[in-house]
Amino acid sequence: MNGVRHYLLALQFFTRVPVTGRLAEWIGFSPQMLRASAAHFPGVGWLVGGVGAAVFVLALRGLPGVAGALAAALLSMAATVLLTGAFHEDGLADVADGLGGSADRSRALEIMKDSRIGAFGAIALVLALGLKAALLASMAGQGAQAVAGAIVGAHVLSRLAPLFLIRWLPYVGDSGASKAKPLADAIGGGALLVGVLWSVPAALLMLATQGPARTIAMAVACALAALVMARMFRRRLQGFTGDGLGATQQLCELAIYLALAWQA
Repeated sequence: MNGVRHYLLALQFFTRVPVTGRLAEWIGFSPQMLRASAAHFPGVGWLVGGVGAAVFVLALRGLPGVAGALAAALLSMAATVLLTGAFHEDGLADVADGLGGSADRSRALEIMKDSRIGAFGAIALVLALGLKAALLASMAGQGAQAVAGAIVGAHVLSRLAPLFLIRWLPYVGDSGASKAKPLADAIGGGALLVGVLWSVPAALLMLATQGPARTIAMAVACALAALVMARMFRRRLQGFTGDGLGATQQLCELAIYLALAWQA
């Protein structure tokens, strides 16, 4: 039952799904539990991706044409943002503000803690959200089933990448204030395996809906995006922050959509 409790705690931490009352009491909370719940981050992607896929498919049925596909993509994105509270988008904006300029390590970390959004953060959000909407709309011609599989798979697999950062990089955020403080200690191989087990069915879903070539391209694109982020965090910050995990999820999701939408 610990696995169920850890998954529900992950839902509580990474989404706005209400987990209150007796259920919250049964789940409990401790820094150790929250650290263990990180293994279920890809599992949270099944819920978020499922909601996004359902909204996209339903909207696409009633909104024809190119404009309809773009509207369906925007509605799908709005649903996932509402469900997660823009948790990861906020991380992307903070990382862009902190690392977008030439600030040194200490100044970059200070900027990333600032709740105000700067020019780099605003530009990053506009570009990321705009590109995501365009890519999803461009895939509408592949059929609703293919796009639904892409959305679900992308949300699951993009949430596996941050687990490798937690595993291999030290935590360098403000451990006194950050929500990611319980993740400061690297997760073990068992937790990483749990994340992989959540992700295997998503990879199989991609294979069934996208075909082998696109699935391989998607996996390579996601891995490259994660490696680029890990290298940048190691070089500029000497480790990861909670915002860095959110930014990595966002860029890996984008990389997956780009690989799936690309026409060879």
